[in-house]
Amino acid sequence: MPLHPQAEAICNLTNATRVPMAPEDRVQMTRAGWGLYLAMAGGAPEPVYAVEDRDADGVPVRVYRPSPDAALPIFVVFHGGGWVIGTVAEFDLIARQLANASGAIVVSVDYRLAPEHPFPAPLDDCFRALEWSVAHAAELGGDPTRVAVGGDSAGGNLAAVCALLARDAGGPDLALQVLIYPVCDSDFETGSYTRNAEGLLLEREQVQWFFDCYTAGGEHDASDWRISPLRAPDLRGVAPAVVITAEFDPLCDEGEAYAARLREAGVEVEQRRYDGLIHAFFGLPVAFDASRDAMELVGTALRRAFGTLPG
Repeated sequence: MPLHPQAEAICNLTNATRVPMAPEDRVQMTRAGWGLYLAMAGGAPEPVYAVEDRDADGVPVRVYRPSPDAALPIFVVFHGGGWVIGTVAEFDLIARQLANASGAIVVSVDYRLAPEHPFPAPLDDCFRALEWSVAHAAELGGDPTRVAVGGDSAGGNLAAVCALLARDAGGPDLALQVLIYPVCDSDFETGSYTRNAEGLLLEREQVQWFFDCYTAGGEHDASDWRISPLRAPDLRGVAPAVVITAEFDPLCDEGEAYAARLREAGVEVEQRRYDGLIHAFFGLPVAFDASRDAMELVGTALRRAFGTLPG
């Protein structure tokens, strides 16, 4: 279908305000630019029962409790931003929405960022925070037997890899992995990369730059499955998944290819493509009506996986 008018408006704004960046300024300017988008289109913060900053064995996390109930499920989330941009403070609005939509404690992870801290530092932080969340579930008011992971974009990449690492380590046992337009591969020649290379908020050159930052300029092999989970040799036994993609996103094809590989491996998958939409729509509810629909989809899937969906 054609580009949705709401997506077209964001793309027009983005394209009109793009400015050349000197290589030495690009990291800081990119981080600042994304913060402005969230401030403009993220919406008002939803109230939750409690918010607390904690230290997860050296990894800063922010914990959101939607209610005072005991033994709530736990949803560990990793923000997007190409492993380069984003903070738990900027992700606050989405984390609050996720807590309320899922009825779960949300542990939002402030992992280290590239290029200052390239692979595997962000991944190490995320898996450490996941293990900490399970080990400290009782003091958080959570249930260590009902845990999920998720994230958007690079956060979806980290969630997918953490789910594989958890399988290989024999735990934590995950009820669900929520992958929102995830980075799944380092192949920049897919059909969606070709169709959506320029002018649609996230551009192919940007993703290549993100990979360059994450892999320390190629020092780490981008085809390593811990960077490109689509290349994992075996997906059997990994947690059930929700995979959300957007039609006009360079990452669309790889996200759907990952969902297909999960199904082929016998993993239960709920997949939804949002036609007419672009990367980042999930986190911009003021700009995209579909953001609320996707949030409801994620919340319902989590409640179903946790056994708390009203019947």
